[in-house]
Amino acid sequence: MNPTSAELRALARREPVLGRAMRRVPPFPGFPAGAAHDSHFHALARAIVYQQLAGKAAATIHGRVKRLSAGSRFPRPDELLALPEGDLRGAGVSQAKTLALRDLATKALDGTLRLRSIGRLTDDDVVERLIQVRGIGVWSAQMFLLFRLGRLDVLPATDLGVQEGLRVLDGLDERPGPAEVEARAAPWHPLCSVASWVLWRLA
Repeated sequence: MNPTSAELRALARREPVLGRAMRRVPPFPGFPAGAAHDSHFHALARAIVYQQLAGKAAATIHGRVKRLSAGSRFPRPDELLALPEGDLRGAGVSQAKTLALRDLATKALDGTLRLRSIGRLTDDDVVERLIQVRGIGVWSAQMFLLFRLGRLDVLPATDLGVQEGLRVLDGLDERPGPAEVEARAAPWHPLCSVASWVLWRLA
């Protein structure tokens, strides 16, 4: 989803410092990104696989898990649950992430997490549903909101890139904490996703 030109101009007027930074960085690209055929389940499973790993290592493990399915795609929830745990561990998935992936698959299958209709929920409700899954916290849920659902008012205040970007934006000596980010973000609503994008680019 992309904000309108009028919405972007209004944001720059409300927040002139941010507005100047918006002119120095690449434009907000709009989301969701990635292949259109990618499922919400795969997006969340991929996020679990990639947690706390360097990109190349995570991509290697992700590719190995994909090869455990009948085709070249990531296993569906029922396929993932049918896999022996040893197969996932052999692909490089840690014990904690194996448990998280299985919990995600179980909740997707039994209806605890209704992924097909999750896009109709409010931002807060999406976060509340997702953090019930083992291994998915508020930050991961916010990334899903922004990059998968294309929501425009997401503020990941605990994200170190956002905090560092705000330090650069405001010329601060120290990186601000989550509470300071949230307080500073008052003029950015309802386009906190755009502001977050700018801060990531500055960082």
